[in-house]
Formats: sequence, C-alpha cells, structure tokens
Amino acid sequence: MGLSLISLTGNASTLTVSGLASALRKTEHWIYSVKAYGAYGRSRPPQVEGEVESLSQVVALNAGVELRGDRRFTQEISGYLLAGVDTDHIKSIEARPYGEAGASIFWFDTKRDEKASVRETVLRTDFAFRYARETRFQYYPERVDLPDVDLGGPRFGALFRYGVSKDITFQEEAEILVSVISDSRVLFSSQTQVMASLTDALALGVGFLVKSDSAPPPGKVSTDTALSFNLTVAL
Repeated sequence: MGLSLISLTGNASTLTVSGLASALRKTEHWIYSVKAYGAYGRSRPPQVEGEVESLSQVVALNAGVELRGDRRFTQEISGYLLAGVDTDHIKSIEARPYGEAGASIFWFDTKRDEKASVRETVLRTDFAFRYARETRFQYYPERVDLPDVDLGGPRFGALFRYGVSKDITFQEEAEILVSVISDSRVLFSSQTQVMASLTDALALGVGFLVKSDSAPPPGKVSTDTALSFNLTVAL
C-alpha cells in the first residue's frame, strides 16, 4: 500500500491526495492479483490580499481497480483473464470497464535470497486481446455529455523488476493497446518506480508515470505525466 499527500496554504492553496494498493498470491498452478489506485486534488491560484478569494478548482480526480487470474501451464507460461474499470473526470472519462484474455511468459522469476547473494529479478511479457467501453462526460469547465466509444484490439505488456541492491528495487511496467474497432486508436502507458527499503515493512519510493492516448476526448491533450514520492507499507 502506498500513500502520498501534498498540502499548501497561504498565498496559494493546494491539496492533493493519492493512494495505491496491490496484492499478489501464488500457488503451484495459479497466480491471483488485484491492484487499485485513486487520486484527488484541488488547487486555488495565488491572489492579492484584499481581493475576492478565487474559487478552488479540481485538478485531479481519478481511480481504478483491476483483478487478474493466471493459470500456469508451466513455470514460465500461463494463460490469464483480467477485468477492471477506471475513471478520470479531468480527462472526460466517466467510466471505462474492460476485460482481457491472453497469455504470459515469465522470462525470469528469481526471488531475493540474501544468504545466497541472489537478487530479485522478474521479467514478464503479456500478449492479449482487450475490449473496453469508454463512457465519456465532460465535467470541466462545463458539464457536457459526450458520445461514448468502444476500444478493442491487441495489448502488449511488460513488467520488469530488479533488485539493484539489498535495499533498492527498480521496477518498470509498460503496456500498449492498439484498438482496431471503430476508429484507429493507440493507448500507451509506462510507470517507472525506484523503491528504497527503510525496514522490512516500510519503503520510500519515487515514481514517474506517462499515459498517452492518440485520440483523447474532445479538448483534451494526448499525454499526461505524473511524478510522485510515496511511502509504501508491505503487509
């Protein structure tokens, strides 16, 4: 679980809260995972003393949850089903439920062993087909109903995690979805994280997220980025 908070008051006012949580369970033949995230932020611009106070504006409002189940055929190859939903009011996405079926290859899946001086190394690649229904609604600056769109096509994903040292872990997770139904559209995301362990349960981390959409809702830019510093708790 991770949590980040930014709060500014005085000449300007800003409050941003974001959190994430994930869980993973492995058995001999199955891998189960769930992850969720959310963010909310408001901001008021600077003003001169004595003037009418400016109204604060929402600058972040998004959330999502995803469930995944993998059936291992061998230790390296598995098939999986995935389902989730996300929302982002700033990007005029009211809801985007999706489902996916595909296959995974674990090229490396080595657990850290301090006694044997073995560092954690995980490399997984996914190849799948995903379908999503994107319901759109413009919340800001004015409330306007927008036409909904469908997404469907191949998705390629990769997860790489490496123990740089005893206390530092690097992780990169990236995916690209090429929609071939309705209008052509490409969605890409990349999340890079570096975590430094403080104790067995606590870690400080820095992350950089990039999300790109070749055909975003009307009036929205195609690429968003986010730089975050997090405190993570492992249970």
